[in-house]
Amino acid sequence: MLTKQTLIDDLASGCKPKDQFRVGLEHEQFTYDIQTGAPLPYDGNPGIKQLLEAIADTCGWEKIAEKGNVIALKKDDDNITLEPGGQFEYSGGPKKNVREAQIAMDKFYEDINAITHKLGIGLLAKGFHPAWKLDEVHLMPKPRYDIMAPYMDKIKSLGRNMMFRACTAQVNLDFASEEQMVKNLRLSLAVQPAVISLMANSSIVEGKESGFVSYRSHMWNHTDPDRCGILPFAFEEGMGFARYVDYALDVPMYFIHRGDTYIDVSGLSFRDYMEGKLPGHEGEYPTMDDWQDHLTTLFPEVRLKHFLELRGADCHDPEMVYAMAAFWEGLFYNDQAGDAAWQLVKDWSVEDHQELRLTVPKTGFDTPTPDGRNLAALTQDLLDILPDDYLEPFKKVLAARQ
Repeated sequence: MLTKQTLIDDLASGCKPKDQFRVGLEHEQFTYDIQTGAPLPYDGNPGIKQLLEAIADTCGWEKIAEKGNVIALKKDDDNITLEPGGQFEYSGGPKKNVREAQIAMDKFYEDINAITHKLGIGLLAKGFHPAWKLDEVHLMPKPRYDIMAPYMDKIKSLGRNMMFRACTAQVNLDFASEEQMVKNLRLSLAVQPAVISLMANSSIVEGKESGFVSYRSHMWNHTDPDRCGILPFAFEEGMGFARYVDYALDVPMYFIHRGDTYIDVSGLSFRDYMEGKLPGHEGEYPTMDDWQDHLTTLFPEVRLKHFLELRGADCHDPEMVYAMAAFWEGLFYNDQAGDAAWQLVKDWSVEDHQELRLTVPKTGFDTPTPDGRNLAALTQDLLDILPDDYLEPFKKVLAARQ
């Protein structure tokens, strides 16, 4: 039977020696019919199922199915998964550094380029689709989404837009200790608005300017207050693995997963489940798989698993994603750079962080910072802090665009 200490120990097991630190990249893109520009259905010609099966058969990926539908692929430590609206997500396994992660991701897209071309399928790297309407996008046949989508309606949020019309690029990074996890969690939450501004590319919604530099980021501010946001408790005294577990225990659940079946328990408490008091399931107790599933339904700006998952950026072309990953790698894995960055933001209050996060989707680099400047100035200071090795990807992006 799980206990709170079991859950704390599980998160703590992510600690690893610095020489074992790794970098993971996740990259979501919209899939569409090149002939019409329309979003791909699961079944169809072209379609998502067709794409997944072609990649598996041509490139040697293992097919993962639910209820007879191929919904993911796996090859070694790499995964391909589907977001609710058919967004195609490449999740690279942990690599020694950004350069190795870049080589792997470039190789993947090189491998599938001929497949997508032959099938007439296009991939679009944007934070929010600039043209599609919500009712045009097809729901993928993953049972968990049949539970999540109605729940978004129940809480009267923009959650369906997040599910069906948004894409992100994420960076996963390690920590050596609880103390370092807390330090880097706080730093990344504080610095996330700068990265939102750097990666913003979702200003157009249904063909019109939205008034936001990142509509995707705005939408996350209105998705689900129970499971999204800046984690104010992370800046409080006593923050650690135990405090994150307490937070996760009280975030409402979506489902219980048993084989191919997803049982709707939306809105109920994992804490009650731990105590055998889950309404409708009294006397039942969760497994560690239930806990891991639950952690994937938390959507804060930075998510704690056995690593820290940095989730704030709009999806972008691969070169910008590599630059962003190098930025985060420098702040996390170079102690001098991380310490210097923290000095820039350490005196900001929780209210300051919250206000910045609420404002940045609209005003980007022009957003005022608590020190009386703006995000453009903060971002420049952060880039100046980074050693040259970590700035090299930025230089390549700038050179290519001149």
